[in-house]
Order: sequence, then structure tokens, then C-alpha cells
Amino acid sequence: MGSVPVAYFTVTKLAWLAEHEPSAAGRVAAVALPHDWLTWRLRGSPGLDGLVTDRGDASGTGYWSPAAGEYRRDLLTAALGHDAALPHVLGPAETAGPTAVAGLSEGAAVGPGTGDNMAAALGLQARAGDVVVSVGTSGVVSAVTAVPAADDSGIVAGFADATGRFLPLVCTLNAARVLDATARLLGVDLGALSELALAAPAGAGGLVLVPYLEGERTPNRPDATGALHGLQLSTATPEHVARAAVEGLLCGLADGLDALEQHGATIERVLLVGGGARSEALRRIAPAVLGRPVLAPPPGEYVADGAALQAAWVLAGGEAPPAWPAPGTEVYEADPVPAVRGRYAEVRDLTASRRTS
Repeated sequence: MGSVPVAYFTVTKLAWLAEHEPSAAGRVAAVALPHDWLTWRLRGSPGLDGLVTDRGDASGTGYWSPAAGEYRRDLLTAALGHDAALPHVLGPAETAGPTAVAGLSEGAAVGPGTGDNMAAALGLQARAGDVVVSVGTSGVVSAVTAVPAADDSGIVAGFADATGRFLPLVCTLNAARVLDATARLLGVDLGALSELALAAPAGAGGLVLVPYLEGERTPNRPDATGALHGLQLSTATPEHVARAAVEGLLCGLADGLDALEQHGATIERVLLVGGGARSEALRRIAPAVLGRPVLAPPPGEYVADGAALQAAWVLAGGEAPPAWPAPGTEVYEADPVPAVRGRYAEVRDLTASRRTS
């Protein structure tokens, strides 16, 4: 299937329903995702055989194979206890049909829709070889590839994208909130935190922040905690702590880049987005930690942009989505500093191992 199912996968939720509410599970006639239901209602609720979805959202169900492009009904049945109607999976620019809601909209073309990460990649016009690093509440590292990924460790989720290609993805719990927490700890705002971080040397004098402030999802360490390692008189300064926070956050995302490469992704460009990407320190330090030039598009709502671009593609047709201008992208370059990740790797697992020993 390309992914190890976790709690947010549909198949996992169905298994919970079958175990805890078997009578409700037995009454399930069809399974659809929220956006599938909305599409169905916009089209006038045309019967269960009129349910449709897209490759991106289907790839997060746990019973649709991105590699084979088909449902695994055996997995659906194993989870739910019986078979059920499932949405037809549309192509990237295939219309779901016309709207048919009296008094609201009739006759407008309905696009296939997709998931949020897939829409963001489309809105950014990410191409094969691009990796999108999104620093929001969580951290997301996703690569546009021509081949599907399958990782039985569960670190990489092998999703499909919104263009007919694939979007292997790594998601962490700890991203922009690491900066928020560090700023609060130091009693400064985010702008001042950025200035402090840039005033410290690369590597923060050996000070490392392991950013597992709420446990961690990737790697799967729900009981792990954050920690500062290497605290000395020389590094017990706001500047060193701020630098360690930025570098620790980036090291966690860099581990995601490594995992994507290990599962077939080719990384040519890194696109840095999300609320955390507004930090000047993050943008300037990222190429040194990630080991590649970093492109920072202007702040925007790229999920919404992706939805608009998909709609334009449905109307225009063709093998590829329309090319829209993308002004304002800044490029950040810096010499790689492998010692930062080396030092992070030395201490990253210490907290988790102590809690499980």
C-alpha cells in the first residue's frame, strides 16, 4: 500500500468502528472521505455509485494502492468486517460532473479535489525533483516523484499527488512550535529570536536541542521529551540556545529528507514554506543544515492556490496543469555544515533510550 496505517488513516478508523461499535459498522453501505461527500452533495447526491474521489485523498485511506492504482478490498473487508461501496477514483484533471443543487449552483464543473499536502504541492507548482518542506504546527517534508514509495518502517508515507505522480511524505509533530516555545523560554518575540540565532556560530558551540517537545510522530516516539545537550558556561547564552533551537528543528526535517532519498526520491530543489518559514534565521540556516540551496516562495495560501489551479486545469484540459507566474521567490544558499547534523545524531536518541530502558 505504500504506507503503514496510523490513527488518521480511514482503514484504521474503520477497524476501530468494527471493534467498538460492530452494529454501526455492520450498517455501513459506503465509505467516503469528507471532500468526497461534499463533491457528491454538490452533484445532487446521485446515488452511492456516483461517489468519486481523487488519487491524493484515496492514497490516505489505507485500502487504495498508489502503485497499482486500485482498491484493496481485502484490506477494507478485513478492517470493516464486510465490503462496501467506494468512490470512483478520478484522474488529476477529470471532472466529477456538473453541480446540481437547486437554488445554489447548477451546471458548473466540479473538480476531483485532493488532500491538503497534495494541493499545496500543486499550488507551489512543485515538479519532479522538488521537495516541499513545510514548517507549520507540524513539519512536513514531501517529494514529487515519478515512482511510488513503500516504507515498511512507517517513516515515509507513500501518498499519490494531484498531478498523476507520487508524493512520499514524512510528517513530524515538532516544527514552528519549537520556535514559539524557545522564544517564550527566552522572553523574546520571534523576530528577536531570529536575531539571537543569527548572532551565534554555526553548531551553537556544540549545544544541541532535541526538539521532541510533544513526543514525536516520526520517528514514532510518543513518550520522548525535548532536551538540551552540551550546555556549558560558554553556551549558556540566549544566542546559543536560539541557534540550537533553529538547528534542532531543521535537523529533524533533514532526517525526513534522508528518508525520502532512501526510498527513491531525487532531491534537486527544496521549497521552504509555512508559518515558521517567515523566520529569517530559519531561511538563512536551512541551506547549511539541509545541505542544499533553499527556495522560499512568498507567504501564501498554497493549499487554496492548488485548488484554484486544479479548477483551471479541469476547465482547460491537457496533460499538465497551466503554468502560473510565481514571482517573489527568494533563494538562500550557504556552505553545508555537516558537523551540525553529526552532533545532533550523537544525542538525538538519548532521551528516548533512557525512557525505555
